Amino acid sequence: MLTLESATVRFGERAALDRVDLEVAEHEIVCVLGPSGSGKSTLLRVVAGLHPPDGGRVLLDGADQAGVPVHRRGLGLMFQDHQLFPHRDVGANVAFGLRMRGVSRRDQERRVGELLDLVGLPGSERRAVAALSGGEQQRVALARALAPSPKLLMLDEPLGQLDRGLRERLVVELRTLFGRLGTTVLAVTHDQGEAFALADRVVVMRDGRIAQVGTPLEVWQQPASAFVARFLGFDNVVEATVAGTAADTVWGKVPVPEGSPQGACDLLVRPAGVRIGSPDGGLRCTVGTRTFRGNHVAVQLMPVGGPVLEAECALRDAPDEGATVGVGFDAAETVVLPAVF
Repeated sequence: MLTLESATVRFGERAALDRVDLEVAEHEIVCVLGPSGSGKSTLLRVVAGLHPPDGGRVLLDGADQAGVPVHRRGLGLMFQDHQLFPHRDVGANVAFGLRMRGVSRRDQERRVGELLDLVGLPGSERRAVAALSGGEQQRVALARALAPSPKLLMLDEPLGQLDRGLRERLVVELRTLFGRLGTTVLAVTHDQGEAFALADRVVVMRDGRIAQVGTPLEVWQQPASAFVARFLGFDNVVEATVAGTAADTVWGKVPVPEGSPQGACDLLVRPAGVRIGSPDGGLRCTVGTRTFRGNHVAVQLMPVGGPVLEAECALRDAPDEGATVGVGFDAAETVVLPAVF
């Protein structure tokens, strides 16, 4: 459906996109993740035709899009601020793209009704946009983007202005909806939880380049670098040297899975792999802050002469702040990462 070949965008000496290659298959949902300035929004603008690439190509269904304006690319666009027309009611907002394409009034009304049913707002055609909640406005913006049956739907931080609970509900609804419609989606977000819940594949960007591509499970289980691991929220990453099934680190010897790459590397220890026990055994640490995270407690552990470790445990097992504990490590929760990105 979509192919980027060495897509490049430069702002002066800085490459916002640096020879990016990416493919999105028909009916696939791909989410692009990355910190601010990583190039994810620039990538979306290049595909949409809102910014011409300085090098490389964008192809839709195999056709080079060089010189093709936005309105002729057959794309649906939905932005964080929704960009609804405040002076038009819900029905007129959803019908906008259909009207621009010369669709008859009867067919407009039929399509608008179908889509409002689909996004959970049946019978709301005559409602004023200003009277809608944030979540309802998001649904109207989605219906408007879907109305012309775009070959590719592009979402730029679509849930960014909504509160967390509503975001979590809507992202599940979106994945179900896109699956039912067979929609091809390219979405940009900074929220990995949102991306992992929505996407078939995740693309992590850094400094205008792709740092990793894979299914949500692949990226979560095997980050490609220390950068990706830290971006995903893992702080227990240190330099290490692996020999056999152990890594030599500032935390002492840490077991690693059999078959791990040998030699110099970065090592990720997931918080679930940090085992808290008696102070008589393992790495001696002082318990710092404890943070309630819903289904577990995150515990900061401060070893002597080494970086802070984060562990997670059940509330009933969480040690008191200021206590002295011993720490061991579970090889199944350690990941050997390449030393250089």
